[in-house]
Amino acid sequence: MKGEGAVNAPSERGFVIIAVLWILVALSALATIFSVYLSNSALTLAATDAVLQREALVSAGLELTTYQLVLAGDKARPAQGSFRFRLNNVEALVTFKSEAARVDLNFASKELLANLFEVLGADQKIAVEAAERIVGWRTPPKSNATNDEAALYTASGLAYPPRQSSFAHVNELSLVLGISAGLLDRALPFLTVFNGSPGVDVLIAPSEVIAALPGMTPLALNDFLNQRAVLPRDKAAIAAALGPAQGNAAIPNSKSYRVMASLRFNDGRQTSSEVVISLGDAKQPYQVLSWQDDVQTGHRSRRPAGG
Repeated sequence: MKGEGAVNAPSERGFVIIAVLWILVALSALATIFSVYLSNSALTLAATDAVLQREALVSAGLELTTYQLVLAGDKARPAQGSFRFRLNNVEALVTFKSEAARVDLNFASKELLANLFEVLGADQKIAVEAAERIVGWRTPPKSNATNDEAALYTASGLAYPPRQSSFAHVNELSLVLGISAGLLDRALPFLTVFNGSPGVDVLIAPSEVIAALPGMTPLALNDFLNQRAVLPRDKAAIAAALGPAQGNAAIPNSKSYRVMASLRFNDGRQTSSEVVISLGDAKQPYQVLSWQDDVQTGHRSRRPAGG
């Protein structure tokens, strides 16, 4: 019996050593996995923290903008403006402008839309056709009548019909028959679905939009732009300055504003967010209609609208 015990002892010790080595290998693997997990978690938390910081700063810009607009009252509310603020390691520049500066896809006349496309470089025939298709997209079909607009989409081989209701977003314009990608890219900076009226605020609208006003001529456009900065918000004065385009002298009072918040961090990082808000009441001062982060020319990362 003693002999057998003496033979088995080294074997048992060897088995124990192997088991211990396997446990050490397993622990080492677990340690490596845990280290990678901690590293990834740290990166994720850092990225999340940066996103949260940006959203908090943009929200602060929206609240300060709303405060300025509400404080001024309906009659004295500025159509545009800007301000700066600094918080910890970030400097923020906030600019805001009424959506009445843009052409509303849901309300603009066919002539204004066609003129805008032509101003942006489209051939006159293409511009008119594009304007007609926009009107067709937003116009409900007539009851007990042939749906000619839907038939155009079917004949063109498209797998979808026109909405034949209001545009939900300007990017929906990419679905409209006859709107090329190039024309879409050029037109988007001048279009909106949040103006809420067929007119534009000529005192703050881009020169391309002013040039597209029905009746506008190159000479009248030049004269108007030269004196616009000193014109009062008075319909008669604006009409006189517009000359042949004075039929478009309305001053829309939109409650929607486009806010651009540009953030500069001490470490050199920069980011910009573009948010469209609608002014509300005392209970809900504003509502977010659209929010875009990392805004650059031609590149926008879109997120769903809040509110």
